[in-house]
Amino acid sequence: MGKIVGRFPFWFLVLFILFTVVATVRAAEGPEAGPAVSTDVSQVQAAESQPPAPSFSAPAPPASTIDTGDTAWLLTSAALVLLMTPGLALFYGGLVRRKNVLSILMQCFMVVCIVSVQWVLFGYSLAFGPDVKGLIGNLDWFGLKGVTTEAYPAYASTVPHQAFMIFQAMFAVITPALILGAFAERMKFSAFCLFSLLWATLVYDPMCHWVWGNGGLLKQAGVLDFAGGIVVHINAGLAALAAALVLGRRIGYPSKISPPHNLPTAVLGAGLLWFGWFGFNAGSALGAGSLATTAFVATHTAGAAAGLTWSLLDWVFNSRSTVLGMITGAVAGLAAVTPASGFVTPVAALWIGIGASTLCFASISFIKSKFSYDDSLDAFGVHGIGGIWGTLAVGLWASKKVNPAGADGLFYGNPHTFFVQLEAVAVTALFSFCASFILLKLVDATVGLRVSEHQERVGLDLTEHAEVGYTLVD
Repeated sequence: MGKIVGRFPFWFLVLFILFTVVATVRAAEGPEAGPAVSTDVSQVQAAESQPPAPSFSAPAPPASTIDTGDTAWLLTSAALVLLMTPGLALFYGGLVRRKNVLSILMQCFMVVCIVSVQWVLFGYSLAFGPDVKGLIGNLDWFGLKGVTTEAYPAYASTVPHQAFMIFQAMFAVITPALILGAFAERMKFSAFCLFSLLWATLVYDPMCHWVWGNGGLLKQAGVLDFAGGIVVHINAGLAALAAALVLGRRIGYPSKISPPHNLPTAVLGAGLLWFGWFGFNAGSALGAGSLATTAFVATHTAGAAAGLTWSLLDWVFNSRSTVLGMITGAVAGLAAVTPASGFVTPVAALWIGIGASTLCFASISFIKSKFSYDDSLDAFGVHGIGGIWGTLAVGLWASKKVNPAGADGLFYGNPHTFFVQLEAVAVTALFSFCASFILLKLVDATVGLRVSEHQERVGLDLTEHAEVGYTLVD
């Protein structure tokens, strides 16, 4: 059994099967499938207050109509967001040492598979299903039961429910993948698989429900997160910080850690991330219209401003601009504008990008070195800090002239929005860090988190996967 646990994520499979069995039993105990019933209280009350229609009247028109343009855009956006995870694999893979490049690629592709299956079985139901006290969705939608190709107006009235579901699946996929940037080059593959499943179920799904789910606690409090600054970036960033602290520093850090082994690969990955980010943010409009355009423009503007700002900061503090700095800054700006992209003007997006690079540069260059924690690829420094800044920036620059469904921020005469966003940052950071810390300790107690010193020195490509990324000919 020891050999099985060492070579294969045995406990991961056991836990996955356990989750599936429990969810199946819970779903089987529910009522038989019938016509879809609205879970929106106001809709139910409104329906009850209407007199019954005469028997000779024509059928009432449907509450929603599928729009082919909106559906095409949302499915395209889902594909763009999926592309971001392989893009992240190239971005992270180019930044690690040559002996660990395949381990990064393997982890990114494995998380696509694990979380996609989890999402279809029970993840989507937990995140977006009928509300349980504002904390989580129930399991009524286990195995996508009742999630049809008809629209579900509570979330998106012009696209099939399954289109909304698969779009959200891609967010669930990339979020745990972001975390691996903090523990790159030193976590066991079996531990990674188990942690990813647990984290997606017990941290991501509840947080997703709080912010975006019908009846979610933060949504009811008026928190604004257009495309995932809270759900994705703060959530993953604080989990990354917990992982860096729990696993400890790499052998030889910082003096004996070699620079990125393949910057061109990292640049390609950053380009794919930027490309996919248009689906991430503009797709969150859930339709092909003016709001998608607003988010698209804000996304590109913030990314460009942040890349430029980081290059200037490099020039000032390090006497030269670097490729690594440019792409890191662009990713920081894209992360920061994510929660704000559907609420702010292009000029506000410029300031968000500038602020993202400034704060993330300071975090990586000064704070990280001062406290000497080994956030290998700066997952916390970029996504955590960038997500926090972007979420607060919503409270500064949000405007109802841009998006009437949002709110005015501090600079538009409404300080309340800023304080709501600040509270959301605090709640998210505390929950994500503490829950992730506990899960990491749990995984360490079961399968062990960190590879041996010998495995780390040889590299994870050979010791974990018996493969090499490059063949060198003497």
